[in-house]
Amino acid sequence: MAQVLRGTVTDFPGFDDRADAETLRKAMKGLGTDEETILTILTSRSNTQRQEVAASYKTLFGRDLLDDLKSELTGKFEKLIVALMKPSELYDAYELKHALKAGEYGSSLEDDVVSDTSGYYQRMLVVLLQANRDPDTGINEAQVEEDAQALFQAGELKWGTDEEKFITIFGTRSVSHLRRVFDKYMTISGFQIEETIDRETSGNLEQLLLAVVKSIRSIPAYLAETLYYAMKGAGTDDHTLIRVMVSRSEIDLLNIRKEFRKNFATSLHSMIKDDTSGDYKKALLLLCGEDD
Repeated sequence: MAQVLRGTVTDFPGFDDRADAETLRKAMKGLGTDEETILTILTSRSNTQRQEVAASYKTLFGRDLLDDLKSELTGKFEKLIVALMKPSELYDAYELKHALKAGEYGSSLEDDVVSDTSGYYQRMLVVLLQANRDPDTGINEAQVEEDAQALFQAGELKWGTDEEKFITIFGTRSVSHLRRVFDKYMTISGFQIEETIDRETSGNLEQLLLAVVKSIRSIPAYLAETLYYAMKGAGTDDHTLIRVMVSRSEIDLLNIRKEFRKNFATSLHSMIKDDTSGDYKKALLLLCGEDD
């Protein structure tokens, strides 16, 4: 049975874009800034509603809401609020651009990836960018067996590794098919596919193949792990924390929270509370929702 994906942020009932715009202007006008009002409004509206508030803000005051927020806020809190205000698709594009050294707007994402990467890592990324997986239309057990055997032959049974075989199978087969392939691979080899990837590959390619496998198994579980390691240990990877919390808040953050609690014996809420501070913490906790 397919997992039902649920976010923590939904359309705010009784939404009034003009009232929100006026409240935000009041929060930033004059001496001092009412950060509490800003974070309360912007974490409780959906991204679509935030864009409507921004449009009304410009209509009412002739000012750009994002520019005003940037001028009034600072640090990690500012970065979080700015991320919330970007239209969802533009935010994803922005994050991809900044992950690429040579990334430029107006250029092809594939061209930028090719210019900034190399080898099998590059080829796996290019395959994924085609977004051309087989449709999920039922499982062919013979094909499952064939792919599992091919991966076994390409890795554990081969002197060296046939990376191309991994790239083709991981990048083009359907999600449900690959889940069955991973199970069959374990039966055939006695190893989890992740163990083979760890032994047979290294560097960026290894990280990418592991990310693909974990995402195939469960995107919420993979992102729960991403959030955990962003906060675990000395220092917090705030860029990753903001990116996942913002980009998944309307998609599957409730599912991520559930996987976080299941896999790490603590709640996402508790870890955010322990690892962040100030208005930044308050805003993240509101996005996260209740403590599990």
